[in-house]
Amino acid sequence: MEENNQNVNEREIDLRLILGVLRKNIVPLILATVIVAAAALTITVFFVPKEYQADAMLIVNTTDESSAANINSGQITAAQDLAEVYSIIIKSDTVLQQVIDDLKLSITYEQLSSQISVSSVNSTQVISISMLSTDADYARKIIGKIVEIAPPIIADKVDAGSVKVISDATIANNGNPVSPSVVKNTLIGAVVGLVLMLIIAFIRELLNNTFKTEDDIAKNLQLPLLGIIPSIDEKEFNK
Repeated sequence: MEENNQNVNEREIDLRLILGVLRKNIVPLILATVIVAAAALTITVFFVPKEYQADAMLIVNTTDESSAANINSGQITAAQDLAEVYSIIIKSDTVLQQVIDDLKLSITYEQLSSQISVSSVNSTQVISISMLSTDADYARKIIGKIVEIAPPIIADKVDAGSVKVISDATIANNGNPVSPSVVKNTLIGAVVGLVLMLIIAFIRELLNNTFKTEDDIAKNLQLPLLGIIPSIDEKEFNK
């Protein structure tokens, strides 16, 4: 029973210690949070390059236009499988090298391929093509050229269906940058500032080996407390 009471008392002391540290450092904690958040905001807005995303979508069909009315679930499943194949072809040098040649780009196939993302949308027969770049017009031009030349190349290479453009090249996010996120980076900066200041405050408290209360003296020196000298105000002492 006594041991349980001791544990409860120790937890209460620890909690008081934590609250005391927080109360004593409330101003530095707020200042550190605000300063680091403001620094993150400034860096994000003025120094981090803004990236734009250009998107386009294609749809895969397993039938030609004349039999489009007779599409069944099996053909849709086959089209979904073909979407994976077509995605690989779109990122191949056959397509991307022609894009480089047509637009007279001064980059290699490997560089362009690393900037292009091609995938089926939620495992459907729709293919999404996207590109991130600091130049919105540049990204839109490249995606536009890909959706222009990819369908005939795919039709020539794979005699199993057709692919059509359902969404021309556009800039995502209503033409605004998709990266960096000002709100996200500012919040991260605020959390980092708060955590760093908390660490500094607790380390400083742990390194402070002065006695603050009568209990500290009795606990650390293992000596009985004989008396306490009260703190007397200087004005009262002069009286």
